[in-house]
Amino acid sequence: MYKRRAMNTEAPKSKVQLVTIDEDNVGQRIDNFLLTKLKGVPKSMIYRIVRKGEVRVNKKRIKPEYKLQDGDIVRVPPVRMADKEERPGPSAKLSKVSQLEDRILFEDKHLIVLNKPAGLAVHGGSGVDFGIIEAMRSLRPTQKFLELAHRLDKDTSGVLLIAKKRSALRHLHDQLRFKKMQKDYQALVKGTWQARDKAIKAPLLKLTLKSGERIVRVNQEGKECETRFKIIQRYQGSTLVQASPVTGRTHQIRVHCQYTGHPIACDEKYSEQKYDDSIRALGLNRLFLHAAQLRFTHPGTEEVMIVKAPLDPVLIKTLDKLVKV
Repeated sequence: MYKRRAMNTEAPKSKVQLVTIDEDNVGQRIDNFLLTKLKGVPKSMIYRIVRKGEVRVNKKRIKPEYKLQDGDIVRVPPVRMADKEERPGPSAKLSKVSQLEDRILFEDKHLIVLNKPAGLAVHGGSGVDFGIIEAMRSLRPTQKFLELAHRLDKDTSGVLLIAKKRSALRHLHDQLRFKKMQKDYQALVKGTWQARDKAIKAPLLKLTLKSGERIVRVNQEGKECETRFKIIQRYQGSTLVQASPVTGRTHQIRVHCQYTGHPIACDEKYSEQKYDDSIRALGLNRLFLHAAQLRFTHPGTEEVMIVKAPLDPVLIKTLDKLVKV
């Protein structure tokens, strides 16, 4: 009797890869290396294959925090191709993508410094088709390595660093880790900022509401945080301040401003409706938070660089309509 052979409906697997680590990946954690190597594979799967011993370095089991050494041989196990399938990147001709070319403040073989526009996330995911990094990869299709050195909120504009080499990324991450990179933001906040509030130290805790919305609150159980402030200009009902975060927590400047009673204009999560309505009447249609200046050491030349990103026209027009005091 003829027996019908069952069809294999499972997605095909990739083959075992043996990758020799060179100087460009030295010092990188194995979990982060795998996330790059197996693009699209969930973090949970990455940690699972490491924990089960399917990933080996020099034929030995390792932990997710293991840092790669020059000459290490990494065994990357088969992963279902369906799990690592990537979405196609955005077209370089798309206006949101092509316009980024005009927002490049500096570029060389080590990095790109971009004046990020408000309203565009730094990376895709969670309902976002693409972000800054996917767009830049479309604009630089021959660039083998392109990764964000840090992040900005979707609604925040300003200076953003993108590394073009693994060594440059490590160098920039070290500066962030050891607080050797200075970020200066400009924010328009409600009311009269008090000159005595030069440094806000308030721990921040991430919370998820019943609705699923993620927010940050000042909470003694949170992570230690500090933001330093300077007054740039006072206006009737508002103050333009410079905010320089010492630590780099999620929504740090936004929540510290709210905590002092001076929320940032048009902050959908942390501002006040009445104040926002008065500012929107002036034509502001976005969060007034801008990464205006970044001071860092160039990863290739070791030169100290200060890069400034001009305010977007809508922010300038809003300030022009306010009354100085």
